[in-house]
Amino acid sequence: MRYSRYICFEQKNKVMKTLLLFIALLSAGTFNVVGQDSTTVSTKPVYFRIVKTDKSEVIAEILKEDEREIYVKTEDGRTFYIPQHAIKEIIELNNDDFNAKGKYIGEDKFATRYFITTNGLPIKKGEHYIQWNLFGPDFQFAVGENLNVGVMSSWFGSPLIGSIKWSKKLGEKSQLGIGGLLGTGSWLAPDWGGALPFATVSFGDRTKNIAFSGGYGSIWANGDASGRAIVSVAGMVKIAPRVSLVFDSFIMPRGPEKTSTYQSSEYNPQTGNYEPTTVSYTYRADAFALLIPGIRWHQDEGKAFQFGFAGVFLDNDLLPIPVPMVQWYRSI
Repeated sequence: MRYSRYICFEQKNKVMKTLLLFIALLSAGTFNVVGQDSTTVSTKPVYFRIVKTDKSEVIAEILKEDEREIYVKTEDGRTFYIPQHAIKEIIELNNDDFNAKGKYIGEDKFATRYFITTNGLPIKKGEHYIQWNLFGPDFQFAVGENLNVGVMSSWFGSPLIGSIKWSKKLGEKSQLGIGGLLGTGSWLAPDWGGALPFATVSFGDRTKNIAFSGGYGSIWANGDASGRAIVSVAGMVKIAPRVSLVFDSFIMPRGPEKTSTYQSSEYNPQTGNYEPTTVSYTYRADAFALLIPGIRWHQDEGKAFQFGFAGVFLDNDLLPIPVPMVQWYRSI
Protein backbone atom coordinates (compact mmCIF):
# COMPACT_ATOMS: atom_id res chain seq x y z
CA MET A 1 0.00 0.00 0.00
CA ARG A 2 2.81 2.42 0.90
CA TYR A 3 4.59 1.56 -2.34
CA SER A 4 1.48 2.22 -4.48
CA ARG A 5 0.95 5.55 -2.73
CA TYR A 6 4.59 6.43 -3.43
CA ILE A 7 4.17 5.61 -7.12
CA CYS A 8 0.99 7.72 -7.28
CA PHE A 9 2.80 10.60 -5.60
CA GLU A 10 5.69 10.35 -8.06
CA GLN A 11 3.26 10.38 -11.01
CA LYS A 12 1.55 13.50 -9.65
CA ASN A 13 4.92 15.20 -9.26
CA LYS A 14 5.86 14.41 -12.87
CA VAL A 15 2.56 15.78 -14.17
CA MET A 16 2.84 18.95 -12.08
CA LYS A 17 6.45 19.50 -13.17
CA THR A 18 5.43 19.13 -16.81
CA LEU A 19 2.58 21.65 -16.42
CA LEU A 20 4.81 24.11 -14.58
CA LEU A 21 7.48 23.79 -17.28
CA PHE A 22 4.83 24.41 -19.95
CA ILE A 23 3.66 27.60 -18.18
CA ALA A 24 7.28 28.71 -17.66
CA LEU A 25 8.03 28.36 -21.38
CA LEU A 26 4.93 30.39 -22.25
CA SER A 27 5.85 33.07 -19.70
CA ALA A 28 9.47 33.25 -20.84
CA GLY A 29 8.47 33.59 -24.47
CA THR A 30 5.85 36.19 -23.71
CA PHE A 31 7.87 38.42 -21.42
CA ASN A 32 10.81 38.22 -23.78
CA VAL A 33 8.57 39.92 -26.30
CA VAL A 34 7.19 42.35 -23.72
CA GLY A 35 10.67 43.38 -22.69
CA GLN A 36 11.99 44.17 -26.18
CA ASP A 37 13.33 47.70 -26.62
CA SER A 38 10.93 49.49 -28.92
CA THR A 39 13.56 52.20 -29.65
CA THR A 40 15.92 49.79 -31.42
CA VAL A 41 16.56 50.89 -35.00
CA SER A 42 16.17 48.01 -37.43
CA THR A 43 18.15 47.86 -40.67
CA LYS A 44 16.22 44.84 -41.94
CA PRO A 45 14.23 45.20 -45.15
CA VAL A 46 10.50 45.70 -44.81
CA TYR A 47 8.59 42.51 -45.62
CA PHE A 48 4.96 42.14 -46.63
CA ARG A 49 2.48 39.28 -46.46
CA ILE A 50 0.91 39.17 -49.91
CA VAL A 51 -2.34 37.19 -49.91
CA LYS A 52 -3.37 36.09 -53.40
CA THR A 53 -6.87 35.46 -54.70
CA ASP A 54 -6.18 31.70 -54.86
CA LYS A 55 -5.51 31.83 -51.04
CA SER A 56 -1.77 31.25 -51.43
CA GLU A 57 0.63 33.67 -49.71
CA VAL A 58 4.01 35.22 -50.46
CA ILE A 59 6.32 36.80 -47.85
CA ALA A 60 8.57 39.26 -49.65
CA GLU A 61 9.91 42.79 -50.09
CA ILE A 62 8.16 44.97 -52.62
CA LEU A 63 10.85 46.37 -54.91
CA LYS A 64 8.57 48.07 -57.40
CA GLU A 65 4.85 48.55 -57.87
CA ASP A 66 2.57 49.99 -60.55
CA GLU A 67 -1.09 49.65 -61.56
CA ARG A 68 -0.44 46.36 -63.42
CA GLU A 69 1.89 44.38 -61.15
CA ILE A 70 4.32 44.36 -58.25
CA TYR A 71 7.93 43.22 -58.36
CA VAL A 72 8.95 41.34 -55.19
CA LYS A 73 11.99 39.71 -53.60
CA THR A 74 11.62 36.82 -51.15
CA GLU A 75 13.86 36.05 -48.18
CA ASP A 76 15.79 33.46 -50.17
CA GLY A 77 16.61 35.98 -52.91
CA ARG A 78 14.05 35.02 -55.57
CA THR A 79 12.53 37.89 -57.56
CA PHE A 80 9.36 37.79 -59.65
CA TYR A 81 6.28 39.75 -60.69
CA ILE A 82 2.76 39.29 -59.28
CA PRO A 83 -0.17 40.73 -61.29
CA GLN A 84 -2.34 43.18 -59.35
CA HIS A 85 -5.52 41.30 -60.29
CA ALA A 86 -4.13 38.18 -58.54
CA ILE A 87 -3.62 40.02 -55.23
CA LYS A 88 -6.31 39.99 -52.55
CA GLU A 89 -4.48 41.80 -49.73
CA ILE A 90 -1.05 43.22 -48.85
CA ILE A 91 -0.14 43.37 -45.15
CA GLU A 92 3.02 45.00 -43.80
CA LEU A 93 4.86 42.78 -41.30
CA ASN A 94 6.80 43.76 -38.18
CA ASN A 95 9.40 42.09 -35.95
CA ASP A 96 6.74 40.22 -33.95
CA ASP A 97 5.82 38.26 -37.08
CA PHE A 98 9.26 36.59 -37.15
CA ASN A 99 10.99 34.24 -34.68
CA ALA A 100 14.50 34.68 -33.26
CA LYS A 101 15.98 33.03 -36.37
CA GLY A 102 14.20 35.46 -38.68
CA LYS A 103 11.68 32.92 -39.96
CA TYR A 104 8.16 34.18 -40.62
CA ILE A 105 5.68 32.92 -38.01
CA GLY A 106 2.76 35.31 -38.25
CA GLU A 107 0.03 35.98 -35.72
CA ASP A 108 -2.43 33.42 -34.41
CA LYS A 109 -5.82 34.36 -35.84
CA PHE A 110 -7.51 32.89 -32.75
CA ALA A 111 -5.08 34.33 -30.21
CA THR A 112 -7.91 35.78 -28.09
CA ARG A 113 -9.00 32.29 -27.03
CA TYR A 114 -7.43 29.30 -25.30
CA PHE A 115 -9.54 26.18 -24.62
CA ILE A 116 -12.10 27.68 -22.23
CA THR A 117 -10.93 31.12 -21.11
CA THR A 118 -10.08 34.31 -22.96
CA ASN A 119 -7.65 37.24 -22.54
CA GLY A 120 -7.62 41.01 -22.89
CA LEU A 121 -7.07 41.01 -26.66
CA PRO A 122 -10.22 41.87 -28.65
CA ILE A 123 -11.39 39.94 -31.70
CA LYS A 124 -10.46 42.08 -34.69
CA LYS A 125 -13.38 43.78 -36.41
CA GLY A 126 -14.83 41.45 -39.02
CA GLU A 127 -12.93 38.37 -37.76
CA HIS A 128 -15.91 36.53 -36.24
CA TYR A 129 -15.42 32.83 -35.62
CA ILE A 130 -17.04 29.59 -34.49
CA GLN A 131 -15.40 27.22 -32.03
CA TRP A 132 -16.86 23.76 -32.64
CA ASN A 133 -16.69 21.47 -29.60
CA LEU A 134 -17.70 17.85 -29.27
CA PHE A 135 -20.57 18.97 -27.02
CA GLY A 136 -21.72 21.92 -29.16
CA PRO A 137 -20.90 25.22 -30.91
CA ASP A 138 -19.57 28.54 -29.58
CA PHE A 139 -20.13 31.63 -31.77
CA GLN A 140 -18.03 34.78 -31.17
CA PHE A 141 -18.57 38.14 -32.88
CA ALA A 142 -16.70 41.46 -32.93
CA VAL A 143 -19.50 44.04 -32.74
CA GLY A 144 -17.12 46.96 -32.16
CA GLU A 145 -13.44 47.79 -32.12
CA ASN A 146 -13.08 46.59 -28.51
CA LEU A 147 -16.39 44.84 -27.85
CA ASN A 148 -17.05 41.13 -28.45
CA VAL A 149 -20.22 39.14 -27.84
CA GLY A 150 -20.94 35.43 -28.17
CA VAL A 151 -23.37 32.61 -27.60
CA MET A 152 -22.66 28.96 -26.84
CA SER A 153 -24.76 25.88 -26.27
CA SER A 154 -24.87 22.11 -26.55
CA TRP A 155 -26.29 20.23 -29.52
CA PHE A 156 -29.54 19.97 -27.52
CA GLY A 157 -29.85 23.72 -26.98
CA SER A 158 -29.37 23.38 -23.22
CA PRO A 159 -27.74 25.18 -21.52
CA LEU A 160 -27.81 28.42 -23.51
CA ILE A 161 -25.03 30.85 -22.49
CA GLY A 162 -24.33 34.39 -23.68
CA SER A 163 -21.00 36.14 -23.28
CA ILE A 164 -19.66 39.68 -23.57
CA LYS A 165 -16.15 41.16 -23.27
CA TRP A 166 -14.87 44.71 -23.43
CA SER A 167 -11.14 45.17 -24.05
CA LYS A 168 -8.78 48.04 -23.32
CA LYS A 169 -5.14 48.43 -24.28
CA LEU A 170 -3.06 49.22 -21.19
CA GLY A 171 0.32 49.41 -22.87
CA GLU A 172 2.20 48.33 -25.96
CA LYS A 173 2.12 44.70 -24.81
CA SER A 174 -0.58 44.62 -22.11
CA GLN A 175 -4.38 44.48 -22.21
CA LEU A 176 -7.38 44.48 -19.89
CA GLY A 177 -10.59 42.57 -20.51
CA ILE A 178 -13.81 42.88 -18.50
CA GLY A 179 -16.85 40.76 -19.24
CA GLY A 180 -19.23 38.09 -18.15
CA LEU A 181 -21.25 35.02 -19.01
CA LEU A 182 -24.96 34.58 -18.32
CA GLY A 183 -26.74 31.31 -18.95
CA THR A 184 -29.93 29.36 -18.51
CA GLY A 185 -30.98 25.74 -18.78
CA SER A 186 -33.43 26.94 -21.49
CA TRP A 187 -36.16 24.47 -22.45
CA LEU A 188 -34.60 21.49 -20.68
CA ALA A 189 -34.16 23.16 -17.27
CA PRO A 190 -35.88 26.58 -17.24
CA ASP A 191 -35.47 26.96 -13.46
CA TRP A 192 -31.68 26.68 -13.71
CA GLY A 193 -29.36 29.65 -14.34
CA GLY A 194 -25.84 30.88 -13.83
CA ALA A 195 -23.61 33.94 -14.13
CA LEU A 196 -19.86 34.52 -14.24
CA PRO A 197 -18.55 38.12 -14.21
CA PHE A 198 -14.78 38.21 -14.81
CA ALA A 199 -11.74 40.37 -15.45
CA THR A 200 -8.52 39.40 -17.19
CA VAL A 201 -5.11 41.03 -17.61
CA SER A 202 -2.90 39.73 -20.41
CA PHE A 203 0.63 40.42 -21.60
CA GLY A 204 1.95 39.87 -25.10
CA ASP A 205 0.37 39.97 -28.55
CA ARG A 206 -1.31 37.73 -31.12
CA THR A 207 1.87 35.69 -31.52
CA LYS A 208 2.49 34.88 -27.86
CA ASN A 209 0.67 35.95 -24.70
CA ILE A 210 -0.14 34.98 -21.12
CA ALA A 211 -3.31 35.90 -19.21
CA PHE A 212 -4.32 36.03 -15.54
CA SER A 213 -8.08 36.00 -14.92
CA GLY A 214 -10.44 36.05 -11.98
CA GLY A 215 -14.19 36.02 -11.46
CA TYR A 216 -17.07 34.74 -9.38
CA GLY A 217 -19.33 31.98 -10.65
CA SER A 218 -22.87 31.71 -9.32
CA ILE A 219 -25.50 29.04 -10.03
CA TRP A 220 -29.15 29.12 -8.98
CA ALA A 221 -31.87 26.49 -9.23
CA ASN A 222 -35.29 26.10 -7.62
CA GLY A 223 -34.79 29.19 -5.47
CA ASP A 224 -31.38 28.14 -4.11
CA ALA A 225 -28.11 29.83 -5.12
CA SER A 226 -24.44 29.08 -4.56
CA GLY A 227 -21.20 30.53 -5.83
CA ARG A 228 -17.42 30.17 -5.86
CA ALA A 229 -14.44 32.34 -6.76
CA ILE A 230 -12.71 31.26 -9.97
CA VAL A 231 -9.19 32.07 -11.21
CA SER A 232 -7.23 31.09 -14.30
CA VAL A 233 -3.72 31.23 -15.76
CA ALA A 234 -3.54 30.64 -19.50
CA GLY A 235 -1.24 31.32 -22.41
CA MET A 236 -0.28 30.54 -25.98
CA VAL A 237 2.80 30.85 -28.18
CA LYS A 238 3.00 30.35 -31.92
CA ILE A 239 6.17 28.35 -32.56
CA ALA A 240 5.77 27.75 -36.31
CA PRO A 241 3.62 29.10 -39.16
CA ARG A 242 1.07 26.33 -38.54
CA VAL A 243 1.60 25.37 -34.88
CA SER A 244 0.75 27.07 -31.57
CA LEU A 245 1.19 25.71 -28.06
CA VAL A 246 -1.78 26.45 -25.79
CA PHE A 247 -2.30 26.10 -22.04
CA ASP A 248 -5.51 26.78 -20.15
CA SER A 249 -6.72 26.33 -16.57
CA PHE A 250 -9.95 26.68 -14.63
CA ILE A 251 -9.30 26.85 -10.88
CA MET A 252 -11.69 27.10 -7.93
CA PRO A 253 -9.82 27.63 -4.63
CA ARG A 254 -11.03 25.88 -1.50
CA GLY A 255 -14.33 27.36 -0.39
CA PRO A 256 -15.03 29.07 2.94
CA GLU A 257 -16.27 27.06 5.89
CA LYS A 258 -20.07 26.95 6.08
CA THR A 259 -22.60 25.59 8.57
CA SER A 260 -25.88 24.11 7.44
CA THR A 261 -28.87 22.89 9.46
CA TYR A 262 -31.84 20.74 8.65
CA GLN A 263 -34.80 19.22 10.47
CA SER A 264 -34.83 15.50 11.20
CA SER A 265 -36.29 13.08 13.72
CA GLU A 266 -34.62 11.01 16.43
CA TYR A 267 -35.90 8.02 18.36
CA ASN A 268 -36.41 8.67 22.07
CA PRO A 269 -36.15 5.37 24.00
CA GLN A 270 -37.79 6.92 27.06
CA THR A 271 -41.02 7.78 25.24
CA GLY A 272 -40.74 5.17 22.52
CA ASN A 273 -41.47 7.84 19.90
CA TYR A 274 -39.55 9.62 17.13
CA GLU A 275 -39.18 13.27 18.08
CA PRO A 276 -38.22 16.23 15.84
CA THR A 277 -34.64 17.47 16.16
CA THR A 278 -32.35 20.00 14.45
CA VAL A 279 -29.12 18.69 12.94
CA SER A 280 -26.17 20.98 12.17
CA TYR A 281 -23.06 20.14 10.18
CA THR A 282 -20.05 22.12 8.99
CA TYR A 283 -18.48 21.66 5.57
CA ARG A 284 -15.97 23.29 3.25
CA ALA A 285 -15.81 22.79 -0.53
CA ASP A 286 -12.54 21.28 -1.73
CA ALA A 287 -10.27 23.00 -4.23
CA PHE A 288 -10.84 22.09 -7.86
CA ALA A 289 -8.67 22.69 -10.90
CA LEU A 290 -8.93 21.78 -14.58
CA LEU A 291 -5.54 21.96 -16.35
CA ILE A 292 -5.37 21.69 -20.15
CA PRO A 293 -2.12 21.77 -22.15
CA GLY A 294 -2.58 21.36 -25.89
CA ILE A 295 -1.60 22.11 -29.48
CA ARG A 296 -3.35 24.22 -32.12
CA TRP A 297 -2.77 23.28 -35.75
CA HIS A 298 -3.45 26.07 -38.27
CA GLN A 299 -4.80 24.21 -41.28
CA ASP A 300 -5.51 27.19 -43.53
CA GLU A 301 -6.42 30.86 -43.40
CA GLY A 302 -9.27 31.05 -40.87
CA LYS A 303 -9.18 27.33 -40.02
CA ALA A 304 -7.54 25.60 -37.05
CA PHE A 305 -7.75 22.31 -35.17
CA GLN A 306 -6.95 22.12 -31.46
CA PHE A 307 -6.59 19.23 -29.05
CA GLY A 308 -5.29 18.72 -25.53
CA PHE A 309 -5.27 16.25 -22.67
CA ALA A 310 -6.77 17.59 -19.46
CA GLY A 311 -6.05 16.78 -15.85
CA VAL A 312 -8.35 17.37 -12.87
CA PHE A 313 -7.19 18.23 -9.36
CA LEU A 314 -9.90 17.22 -6.88
CA ASP A 315 -9.90 15.91 -3.31
CA ASN A 316 -6.10 16.37 -3.19
CA ASP A 317 -5.68 14.03 -6.17
CA LEU A 318 -4.50 14.86 -9.69
CA LEU A 319 -6.37 12.65 -12.13
CA PRO A 320 -5.88 12.54 -15.92
CA ILE A 321 -8.95 12.66 -18.17
CA PRO A 322 -8.52 9.88 -20.76
CA VAL A 323 -10.71 11.58 -23.38
CA PRO A 324 -8.93 14.44 -25.19
CA MET A 325 -10.48 17.89 -25.53
CA VAL A 326 -10.97 18.48 -29.27
CA GLN A 327 -11.99 21.77 -30.89
CA TRP A 328 -12.25 23.22 -34.39
CA TYR A 329 -11.99 26.95 -35.20
CA ARG A 330 -13.60 28.43 -38.31
CA SER A 331 -13.80 32.07 -39.36
CA ILE A 332 -17.25 33.32 -40.36
